[in-house]
Amino acid sequence: MTTHSHHDNISKQFSSQASAYLTSQVHASGRDLERLQARLALSPEANVLDIGCGAGHASFIAAAEVKAVIAYDLSEKMLETVHHAAQDRGLTNVETRQGIAESLPFGDDSVDIVISRYSAHHWQDVGQALREIKRVLRPGGKAIVMDIMSPGNAVLDIWLQTIEALRDTSHVRNYSSGEWASMFSEAGLFTASVINDRVVLDYESWIARMRTPERLATAIRLYQESASQAVQRYFELQEDGSFTSDTIMIEVYKP
Repeated sequence: MTTHSHHDNISKQFSSQASAYLTSQVHASGRDLERLQARLALSPEANVLDIGCGAGHASFIAAAEVKAVIAYDLSEKMLETVHHAAQDRGLTNVETRQGIAESLPFGDDSVDIVISRYSAHHWQDVGQALREIKRVLRPGGKAIVMDIMSPGNAVLDIWLQTIEALRDTSHVRNYSSGEWASMFSEAGLFTASVINDRVVLDYESWIARMRTPERLATAIRLYQESASQAVQRYFELQEDGSFTSDTIMIEVYKP
C-alpha cells in the first residue's frame, strides 16, 4: 500500500480545487477581509507574506494596500491560480512561492507582516509554524491569523472536528481562542487583539469545494441528524445541512 505524508495529502486535496476556492464566496468576501484591509492600509511600505494563501483572496487584498506580497502555499495548482488571477487583476506586486508553513524559505527578520486565512487548521505542527513566523518577522513586525475557531466546549468541539475531518481528510484541528493565545505565547509572539465572529457555511457549496466523496458526505448528514439540541442550537444547524461556525482573527507582534 502506498503511504503519503500529511503534506502530500494536503497537496492532493487542494490541487484539484483551486478554481473552486477562487470563486468561493466564503473565501472571496467577508468581514475578516474588510478588517484585514483596514489594518494593512496602515502599512503601505510593508512586505507581506501570506502563508497558506489558497486561491489568493487575502493576498489580493494585501496587494492593493502594501508594497509587496509573497503568496505562499503548498499546492502548485493553487499558486498557478493565484499567479493568473493576480495578472487578471493587474496586481504586479504579488510573487508566488511554494512550501510548507513549518519551514519557511525566508531569511530571519525579513518580513514586515505575516497573514494567514483559513489555512492554519491544516498545519501539521502549529507550534513549529508559529516559531517560523516569529523567525522571519522583523522586530516589531506583526502577524494576523484568521481561521474557523473551535468553541472550546468539549461536546461542541468534537462535533465540529468530526464534520471537518469527514469533509476534508487533510483537516488537522480548529483551535479555540484560548489555545491560540497559548500557542502564540509559547512561540514568543505577543497578542495585540482578538476578534471573534461567526460565518454561515452553505452545506452544498461547502461539500462541493472539497469534492467530498458521497459516502463521507452521507456520513456528515447522518452525524448532523444525530446531533443533540445543544449542538443544533449552537451551530444553527439547518435542515439542508448548512450551519454557522465561529471564526477568529488574532493579531500578534514580535517584540
